[in-house]
Formats: sequence, structure tokens, C-alpha cells
Amino acid sequence: MRSEPTILHVDLDAFFASVEQRDKPSLRGKPVVVGGTGGRGVVATASYEARVFGVRSAMSTREARSRAPHAAYLSGRHHVYRAASAVVMARLRELSPLVEPLSLDEAFVDLAAGDLPDARAATLVEFALDLKSDLARLTGGITGSVGIGTSKLVAKIASDLHKPDGLVVVPAGTEAMILHPLPVTAIPGIGPATADRLRRVGATHVRDLVTISLDEMVRLLGQAVGSGIYRLARADDDRPVVAEREAKSISVEDTYDTDLVDRRLLEGLLERQTRKVAERLRAARLSGRTVTVKVRAHDFTTHTRSSTLGVPTDDPVALVRRAKALLKEFDTSDGVRLLGVGVSGLADWIQDELFDDLEADLPVSTKAAEGPAGESASGPLELPDGPTADELLAQRSRDQRRWHPGHDVLHDEHGPGWVWGAGVGRVTVRFETAETGPGPVRTFAEDDPALHPRDPVSPEVSPDGT
Repeated sequence: MRSEPTILHVDLDAFFASVEQRDKPSLRGKPVVVGGTGGRGVVATASYEARVFGVRSAMSTREARSRAPHAAYLSGRHHVYRAASAVVMARLRELSPLVEPLSLDEAFVDLAAGDLPDARAATLVEFALDLKSDLARLTGGITGSVGIGTSKLVAKIASDLHKPDGLVVVPAGTEAMILHPLPVTAIPGIGPATADRLRRVGATHVRDLVTISLDEMVRLLGQAVGSGIYRLARADDDRPVVAEREAKSISVEDTYDTDLVDRRLLEGLLERQTRKVAERLRAARLSGRTVTVKVRAHDFTTHTRSSTLGVPTDDPVALVRRAKALLKEFDTSDGVRLLGVGVSGLADWIQDELFDDLEADLPVSTKAAEGPAGESASGPLELPDGPTADELLAQRSRDQRRWHPGHDVLHDEHGPGWVWGAGVGRVTVRFETAETGPGPVRTFAEDDPALHPRDPVSPEVSPDGT
């Protein structure tokens, strides 16, 4: 525990939805839901206007639509969110070299490592108000809630107390006043199952946790979880703010609107995912030993298979080969709704020469995709005795919408706008920007040559923003 409140936590309010409301004037003050818009979509973020109807993050889009049928459902623009986040993180790094981003929309800042203002509460409040004003100005009006305390735990909880646009400073020695009235689920590590176990012994609030001895807590929850919760309930948290968190794994996964059963299509998708992982490994100058393939079946059951290489590698040929071998261990005949691949056991060194002879016995499909230095060739992946993976993907996407709700477009005559909705061969566009104010709505044929997408091609936004 620090003797002064020098850890700051900032959490941008309903971040994805707030960015959409900023850029789409007609949606300001109205319910907005960002996430998957298909039948199997999941809510990533809901504006506070949508939360009034009970819409929450990680809720299925289907349930959200039943609760708030008149809300705007947008598939998200990840590149715009990243740009806004970069502005915020840059401003935070001006305060201190120790900034620990937790996601695109929240971060810890160690004020003691920077130009610390006077730690008296009144001075910290003025400092935080100036920071909140700066962030809103730099992001075009996005608000954030700020908490300042003597530990990460207290700072994060403080930032949640008065959302949205909140500010709470917890002076040293007053932590218990903040923590004790809260439900036990406010403590990190206490989910529904753990909360239910604690409820059975009469602990529903943090004030109840401090009456439980360490031995009893360990008996109830196990050594690691029990001892951790015992400490956190007493505001005993000495975790430092870490500027660079070490990656434990690098992975890519996708969820599909319809179950996939074509084995060649699954292999083609898996190869693309694996090559993306390899690219990220190389960009981070890392290699990995353990390849894991994840499959979620039609009935929502999720299975994984892992295989460990002899030495770490970032070579896409070796990683693709191992991933495809793992895929063969799954029964996918009833359909796959989610497919993913990850590499763990990361290291910052590579022994490429140990893999130089791998290509000799690779199947034709993998060798055909290899270019110079292991990079993906521009040509399509060839699958023996059948269409290419690119052709299968194209065939699958022909019946899917080209225009995604919320994405930016440009019309040769009407100028910039965004997709209001699409279907049955038509696309409806609202022509407005953050600077123009609410604009008119017009409908076009989906293949209108005057209408052009302006967003990079990207998957719909997932609940973690990735």
C-alpha cells in the first residue's frame, strides 16, 4: 500500500458507442449498440441510453434487439477506435512513463513516476479535472471516468463509482469507506460461482469478507484465490503499474454466422489465421513453441488441441503445418461456429535453421502459398483436386452483405456518409459527419457504382475490442 494516492485509473465511457455518437450526429443522445450485428453477434459496447433498456456488454445481439428494438446496431469501426485510443494513451504518457493500458479504453498511470502534483485530495481533483477536459478536447468530446487511489484496486473501483464522466479521489486511510459497502463481485477474481460460494457463508459485501479469517478463506476458495481475495478485501494491493506487459500468447479467432462443414474451407481459414499469427510474431520479434487450435461446435461446446514444437519458431510454414495437423483431430462434420489458432511459449529468439528441411515433405497446398523468405505469395492457395480456398471464401461471402451498418461510405454526388442498413439488394445511407450535423437518408442499389466503402476491411468488433 502506498502512503499517498498516486495511482490513477482512467476508463473511457461506453467508448465504442461514444465514438460512433461523436461521428454520427443523428445518434447523439440515442441508444447505440456496437458489436456483432448477425444472428450470432455479441454486444461489445452499449451507450448509456441503451443501458437504460438493460443492454449490456457480452449480451447476445439477439437479446439486445429484444430489449431495445429501436436502438442503432452498428458493426463497429476498429481503426477509428484505435486512433482515438492512441490519442488518449499519448496524453497519459505525458503524465508519466509508467502507463499500463488494459484495453483500448482504459489504463493505469503511476503518477509518482512522473511530474506528480501535490497528493492532497483538493489538488488531485483539480489535476484530474484538467486531464478529463484535455481528453475530451483531444478526442472530440469522448468523456472518461477517473479514479485515483493508493493502489490499482482502489483506483479502478473509484473510477467505476460515478460513471459516466465521473471523478473520485480516495485519500490514503479511507479505502475501507469505499470498499466495504460494495458487493463482493467488486473484488477482482470474484465471479458468479465464487460469489455464490461466499453467499452461502453469509458474505455478500466486502465488509463481510474482512470478517473471514485467512484460513477459512483458503478452505473455501483454495490457496491462490482465497489468499488473494483475503488481501484485496483489506485493500492490500501492492501490484505495480507496468508499462510493458509481457505477452503470453498471440492468437487469432473468428466466429461465423453459419456453421462451417466444408473441410477445405476450414483448412483455408485456419491457414490464413495461422499466417496472421506468424506475421504478428515477426512484428513483435518473438517466436513460439506451442500451437493451439480452438474449435467451437454447432452446440456451443468448445474444444482445443495443442502441440509443442522442439524449438521456438515464427516460421509460417512450420506453424501452418502443425495447426492443420491439429485440425484433423477434431470432428467437424456437424459444423463449426468458431475457429481459432494461437501460439504460446513465447521467446525472443529463433532457430530458423532447424526448420530449413520442413518444406520438402509439405503437402502441395501449403507449398503453393509460400513466397520468398516464407512470406505469403500473392497468388491463391491451391487445394488439390478442388477449388482454391480463395474461391471457397469468395463463394461463401457472395451471399453476405457487402455493406455493414455503421461503416463509412462516400458517394460521388452526395459525399461522405455511413451505412444505416442494407439488405435485399439495397443499401441505405445517412449523409452526415461529425462536422456537418444530422444529415439526410437515401437508399441505393447495393451495386451502385457511385457508392464506395471508406472503411478498411475488418471483422466485426469483439467484446474485448480486438
